[in-house]
Amino acid sequence: MSPSKTQAESFKALVAGLREALREPEQFTLSYAAESSAFVRFNHARVRQSGQVQQASIGLKLINEGRHADLHITLAGDPEVDLQRLSEGLQQLRETLPLLPQDPYLLLNYNGWQSKNLQEHPLPDTEQVVAEIAQAAEGLDLVGFYAAGPISRGFASSAGAFGWHQANSFNFDFSLFHENGQAVKASYAGHDWSSEGFARRFRQAREQLEFLGRPLRTLAPGQYRAYLAPAALEEIMSMLCWGGFSAQSIASKSSPLQKLYGGDHAFSPLVSLDEKVSGSLSPAFSDEGYPRSDLKLIVEGKAGAQLVGSRSAAEYGLTANGASGGESPNALNMKGGSLPEAEILKQLGTGLYISNLWYLNYSDQPAARLTGMTRFATFWVENGEIQAPVSTMRFDDSAFSLLGSQLEALTQEREMLLSASTYSQRATASALLPGALVSKLTLTL
Repeated sequence: MSPSKTQAESFKALVAGLREALREPEQFTLSYAAESSAFVRFNHARVRQSGQVQQASIGLKLINEGRHADLHITLAGDPEVDLQRLSEGLQQLRETLPLLPQDPYLLLNYNGWQSKNLQEHPLPDTEQVVAEIAQAAEGLDLVGFYAAGPISRGFASSAGAFGWHQANSFNFDFSLFHENGQAVKASYAGHDWSSEGFARRFRQAREQLEFLGRPLRTLAPGQYRAYLAPAALEEIMSMLCWGGFSAQSIASKSSPLQKLYGGDHAFSPLVSLDEKVSGSLSPAFSDEGYPRSDLKLIVEGKAGAQLVGSRSAAEYGLTANGASGGESPNALNMKGGSLPEAEILKQLGTGLYISNLWYLNYSDQPAARLTGMTRFATFWVENGEIQAPVSTMRFDDSAFSLLGSQLEALTQEREMLLSASTYSQRATASALLPGALVSKLTLTL
C-alpha cells in the first residue's frame, strides 16, 4: 500500500473514531497534515546532511452552542496510540469550552462535500538528483538544500464533509558564492524533475556568477529602466498578497489594493492574476471546511474576486470561497506575456537586471508604495550586455506604477517558485510568475 493510501486510511479511522465519541449537540472539524520528505543540505557543493522526515499531525476543533476550541495533536503513526491521543484531546476541549465566550463570527459549513486529489508525479531518485547537482556545481561554492516527497492534507467535519489531497513536489533552493563574497541565489522547483530544465536553470546561475567577479558599479539615486526576474517580482507580489486580496482588509479599508478594488487605480492590461487551485500543490479545501476553486483576482489590470474566509463572510455578509484564515493566495498564477526570455537583455537595452529583492515593506500602504533592497545578483546592462554587478541599493516605488504605466512587457516563460519554508513542515504555497520589464524603477540610495 502506498504512503498516501496508508495516511488516508489512518485519517479515515480517526474521523470514524471521533464520530463515535461525539455527543449531541457537539460538532467537530478535523484537519490533517503530513509529509514524507527527503532532505539534503549542501555546503561547498558537498552533501553535509542527508535524511528523511516523516511526520503527521491533526487539528481538532470542537464546537458546541456557538463556542469552539482548538487543539493540535502530533500523531505517532500507531492507530491505537493516535486514537487515544484524539480521545484525550476531545475530553480536554470539552472541559475548555464552557470557559469560553460564544463566537459571533463563527460560520460553519454544513454541506457534506467530498474532494479527492492525488498528484502522484514521479519524483527522481534522490541519489540521481545529488549526482546531477554535484556534477553541475563541481569547482563552485554552492550552499543550499533539496527537499522532495509527497505532502498530504485532509479535512473532515461532523456535517459529512471529507477532503483528501496529496501532491508530490521538489524544491532545490541554492546560492552560488563568488570568492569575493558576492552570491547568486536561485531555485529549481516543481512537480516533475527535468535534468534538462535543471541544467538550464543552473547554467543561468553560473553565468551570472562569472559577472560577479567584475568591479562593483555604484549608481546614483534616480530612476532606471529595469528588468525584474520572477524571483524579484515574487517579492513584490508577496507583499501585495498580505491583505491585498483579503475581503476583511478590503471591507476595513486597510488593503494595499484598496484603490484597485475601489476603481480609483488599475494595473496594466498585461496583468492578469489568478488563485489557481486546480493542479497546484495547495488542497482544494480550507482548514475551515470550505471547498476552494480557481479565482480570477486581477483581470487585465482590473479588480476581480476577493478571498473570503468564513469569519469575513459572517461579519460582512459575504459568501465564503475557501480562503485561509489570513485570506492570502496560496496558488498564485500570473499570466505570461510576449517577451521571449532570450530577448530580455536586448529589450532592456541599458538599465538594471534585478534577480532578487529583499527586506520589502510599505513606505505608503494606501498607495501600494513599496520599499526594499536589491540583493544578490543585480547587474548594470548597457546596449543589451551585462557590464558589472551593482552595489546593493534601496528602491521606493508604487506597485500601481511598476505594474501599471511603467510596465512594458512580461516574459513568455514563467518560473515555478515554491515556498522554501520548512518551519514545522514543508509549505504548499506556490507562485507561477513571469519576469517584468519596466520603463523605470526609483532608486533612493
